[in-house]
Amino acid sequence: MQNVKFSELLHRYKVFFFDSYGVIKNYKGIIDGVPQLFEQLHRNNIPYYLLTNDASRSPAEMAEKFHQTGLNWITEEVIITSGMMAKEYLKYKVPQGKVAYLGTLGSAYYVESLGLEAIHLNDLQRQDFDDIKAFLFLDDEGFDWSNSINLTINLLRKRNIPVVVANSDKIYPVSKEQVAVAIGSLANLVESIVQKRFIKFGKPDSQMFMYAYEKLLEKQVVSKSEILMIGDTLHTDILGGNKFGLDTALVLSGNTLLEQLEHSVNNTGIIPTYVCESVSMLD
Repeated sequence: MQNVKFSELLHRYKVFFFDSYGVIKNYKGIIDGVPQLFEQLHRNNIPYYLLTNDASRSPAEMAEKFHQTGLNWITEEVIITSGMMAKEYLKYKVPQGKVAYLGTLGSAYYVESLGLEAIHLNDLQRQDFDDIKAFLFLDDEGFDWSNSINLTINLLRKRNIPVVVANSDKIYPVSKEQVAVAIGSLANLVESIVQKRFIKFGKPDSQMFMYAYEKLLEKQVVSKSEILMIGDTLHTDILGGNKFGLDTALVLSGNTLLEQLEHSVNNTGIIPTYVCESVSMLD
């Protein structure tokens, strides 16, 4: 585990996989020095992908959000979300019918783009339980926590249907010192109550890494040793990258703080190849 400036790594790898929240942006907005990084990647024709556990909106909407901040280099084509992995599952396992979900209205994209009918938990009535063909945990916002979680539990106690967790994140930072509960924690709670095994996507699952790698190979031949995965969380970004056979860089601009680093690495046994303060090009 080497402590380095991220700028030192740009010439060691041919391709970069980035997490989004905590790496490119945080609770304040775009992290200082990130626009300069993507300008340099673009100028030097260095390929990159964003691998995010955010399933709150479509890749097109995410790209538009980046464009509004001036990051015009980040396009829909380079954004790979955990929602896309859930969508792939639904495509083959739920050919038609109604799918209920917890999440924002924007997260319904992953259901509706398949021609399925997305039913938000706020709109689900108990008498309609028998019509639901699958259930998705997509995002931690956009619903009444108490009523919607209770309704979810009662639905899944009654119906033996596929349950997909698109975002396995347990927490996310809302300030430098505080975190909030993410949808992965809610899914774990409900899973323990209904005692059924849910289908989980998102990092550290390898499917997202494989999806990005296969997209990359369509354009050029690159070995895994030439790719660097950059993230802010040991249990998702770094573990996922390590399992897929990539070198990894942990940045301290998101979930993992400098004072927590040694303790977290020792406790988890998850060791990044590098540790960087951030991906900023201003350091």
